[in-house]
Amino acid sequence: MKKRHLLAPGPTPVLPEALLAMARPIIYHRGPEYEALMARVREGLKILFQTKNEVLLFTSSGTGGMEGAVVNTLSPGDRALVIRGGKFGERWGEICEAYGVQAQCIDVEWGRAVEPERVAAALKADPTIKAVFATHSESSTGVLHDVEAIARIVRATPAILVVDAITSLGVVDLPMDAWRVDVVVGGSQKSLMIPPGLALCGVSDKAWAMVERSRLPKFYFNFTAERKSLEKNQNTFTPAVSLVAALHESLAAIRAEGLPAVFARHDRLARATRAGVMALGLELFAERPTPALTAVTVPQGIEASAIVKTLRTAHGITISGGQTKVKGKIFRLAHLGYADESDVIVCLSALERTLNDLSYPIKLGDGVRAVQEVLARAG
Repeated sequence: MKKRHLLAPGPTPVLPEALLAMARPIIYHRGPEYEALMARVREGLKILFQTKNEVLLFTSSGTGGMEGAVVNTLSPGDRALVIRGGKFGERWGEICEAYGVQAQCIDVEWGRAVEPERVAAALKADPTIKAVFATHSESSTGVLHDVEAIARIVRATPAILVVDAITSLGVVDLPMDAWRVDVVVGGSQKSLMIPPGLALCGVSDKAWAMVERSRLPKFYFNFTAERKSLEKNQNTFTPAVSLVAALHESLAAIRAEGLPAVFARHDRLARATRAGVMALGLELFAERPTPALTAVTVPQGIEASAIVKTLRTAHGITISGGQTKVKGKIFRLAHLGYADESDVIVCLSALERTLNDLSYPIKLGDGVRAVQEVLARAG
């Protein structure tokens, strides 16, 4: 028997209380029991997003929430600014193109963070831009973009800031109202510790004004209709009832731990993982790394696929390789959601043995020792 460890950036391991919630008999989504459940979920989402406004909930992947953010705020021919520095930044541009939005792109080298000054320059050069689309935690590269600085720039203009926070929500501080981020998109399968299937969209007052003027086609991902339904503790269409029950448990766990403690835990696990990786002589890929995962440059003489496969088959650990432009060049170790110190220790121990199995010159124990030292200092 081999115990399995899921250390990929998503889906991530599921909270036990959420598993139990999904195993309970399903309830009727138009009945009072569901309405009571949704009322609690709505309040929990406001705490998570750090907003006074309603957080919309759709049964879909996070990409559905991204599409909803585009079609509910813009109109045909509108101009938008897209920050592209990874696979998911590129997705913003692809959605805009699909709906006839004229997207001007700021291209950032994969592994690097966008310079906020480039956003300011682009908005100054084209004051007709209606929306700026950014990715907070770019999971394809392991980069954390400076959304706080970008928000300071955008809020001084008529444009709105729309952020893909699917891998950062509940991992790193993103106070939506305080930073005046206009649309924040989240997904259920990352730090929320439940399976894929729910998209979450926080919407500011500034963004709601644009929703009222939007003329792009929309049916399922209709922000106005969903807000009206949520005000009655309902959803417009049939929701994933069991996932909503799981989300309730996840939000309760996050609230019990407290957001500052949640952010500190992710930061601690990230620092420990990176210390372990560097102690083995490996290089980090991201210049401004996200606390959600660690992207590691594949050392010369080893295939990325061999590292991923050996970790899975010999040690029972599932991680992720690189995607598109960085496929074969990096591998990614996740430490978000239902993760703790033991997960990091197990991961680094297995990585040491994998590299040793692949004849890469390391000293067994160096990575784990570095992890333990960081964790010991953190208390």
